[in-house]
Order: sequence, then structure tokens, then C-alpha cells
Amino acid sequence: MRRISARACWALVLLSFAPLSLAASSPCAAQTYPNRQIELVVPFVAGGTTDTVARLIAQRLTDSWSVPVIVSNRPGGGSTIGTSQVAKAAPDGHTLLVTTIAFAINASLQKQPYDAVNDFTAISELASIPLMLVVHPSLPVTNVKEFIEYSKAQPAGLDYASSGPGTSTHLAAEMFNAMTGSKLVHVPFKGNAEVLNALLGGHVKSHFALTASTLQHVRSGALRPLAVTTEKRLPDLPDVPTIAELGYPGYEISSWQGVFAPAGTPKEIIGRLNQEIVAMLKTPEVQARITREGAIPIGNSPEEFAARFRNEVEKWARVAKSAGLASTQ
Repeated sequence: MRRISARACWALVLLSFAPLSLAASSPCAAQTYPNRQIELVVPFVAGGTTDTVARLIAQRLTDSWSVPVIVSNRPGGGSTIGTSQVAKAAPDGHTLLVTTIAFAINASLQKQPYDAVNDFTAISELASIPLMLVVHPSLPVTNVKEFIEYSKAQPAGLDYASSGPGTSTHLAAEMFNAMTGSKLVHVPFKGNAEVLNALLGGHVKSHFALTASTLQHVRSGALRPLAVTTEKRLPDLPDVPTIAELGYPGYEISSWQGVFAPAGTPKEIIGRLNQEIVAMLKTPEVQARITREGAIPIGNSPEEFAARFRNEVEKWARVAKSAGLASTQ
């Protein structure tokens, strides 16, 4: 692309009756980007998989662009506090959001100070984290059909654990209820560690688990896998069927992580960020690091991720409404 001089850029701005609109669509901003510190806002506590991936991005951008890139953890409000900060930030590529599937789910579960679809611009999906339906070995079921029938036969239903309301482990079960007619009763915990303690102890009998956190217990026999929630079977669990292939087409959920910018960020800046992030995700060392976290590296285009995100918001809105969880505010 032909480079535009600084004088030409200023001339364009001065001649415009709508300078803010012009700046958002002009290549000028992209040619001077980045010109100061970049902040990656993670709306969760430090130490989790999302935080780890955000720090990988920060290191890549720092090395490539020679500007400081920091990760700011802004937990609270079901991830809305940090997300709101990005929604209000200047659309210049210097404040970005690194978040999870909770961003799409929360759009239906609670009133938010932003519009998840219209107030943000997708940059790239970073990683996907499969889930699987596991049960305690004391439960007298060995497959999904028996699991469904057993849940229906319980007068009070069959309990299932989640890592908290609105999480992927919660909505996976509610979608399962809606599609199979199962009678699963929600028992929320405050995180995956608490869920595993209760599940391994037999205090709750079932869980739609993040594969990464339970694979070792499945291999040891401490938990029994019934199905995975992905479209295709997982290489690490080739003998475990998908829920979709068992007669429930369309059932699919994988927790994911992605990066967003405020709406109105110039396309040229979005493109530069996408190029760097996708290149990072293709490196062997980053792929190995993400795989160790139990995730699958993705790296897609802004258009592909935007379409996926819109579909996710719509899907979880249907699930939330079916389960009586949708916000009425």
C-alpha cells in the first residue's frame, strides 16, 4: 500500500467536516500505530488459561513492535468490569480485550453496560477448550442413553456440578437438558478446583468438565467419561463419542478465548493485530504452551471470528431462554 506522508494525513483531517469518522477509516492511524503502550485487559483473575494466553500475546507484540504491551487483570461483575473498560476506551488499538465464551453467554444472562456485538470488533479467536460429560464411577450408567434415562427416573432429578452460574460448564448442561429432555439439577461451585473435589469425592455425580482439568482422572479411572461436547471426537479420547453423534445433532460447545477491540477501531489496525496474533499462534513453542493448558490453538480472521461470535451470542440466548436464565432487565 502506498505510504501517506504525515502532512497529507493532517490535510485530510483538516479538510474533513467529520474528523473522528475520517480518522477511524483512514490509513493514517494505522501507519503510526502503535505509538504508545498497549494494554490487554483480561476480565478475570491472574493465573488462568486466559491470562496465560494474553501474556503470550503481550510478549509477541512487545518483541515485534518494540512498544510495551502489558496485561491488566480486571476481574469482577461476572467479567463485566474489565469488559466495560475496553468498551469505553478510544478505538485506536491501544486497549484490547482478551476474554472467553463467558462474553457471549453473559449477553443473555445479565444486563450489561455495553452491547457485546455492536460495541466491539473481533480480532481473532485464540484457542478452543473442549468439554466432556463425566460421572462418578458410583453412578450406575456407562453411556449417554443410560445417563438420560437415569436422570429422568430420579424424583428430584440428578445433580450436576458447574464452576459457577453462566460458565460453559453450566450452559453445557442446560443445553443438554433442553435437547435431550434430561432432568439435571444445577449445583454451582466457585471454580473448577471445588468442582473436582466434590466430584471425585462422590458428593455430586456428574459434570460437563473442561477436558484439560479432568483428563488425568479419566485415565486413572477416578471419573467415567460418557461423551465429549465437540463436533468431532478428540484425538486424546478416540473411543469417547460426541453427544451430537449419539442422536443430538447440533449439540456442540467448546469454551474459547478471543481478542477484541473497541468498535470503530480502524480496519488497518485490526488487520495488523490479527496478522501478528495469528503468526504467534502458528509458532511451535506457543502451540506447545497452549496445548499444555488443555486448549487447541485457533487463529482465524476477524471476519471468521466475528461470525462465530455472533452465532455464539444467538445460541446462548436460545439456551438461556429455554432454561429460564435469560435476563428480563
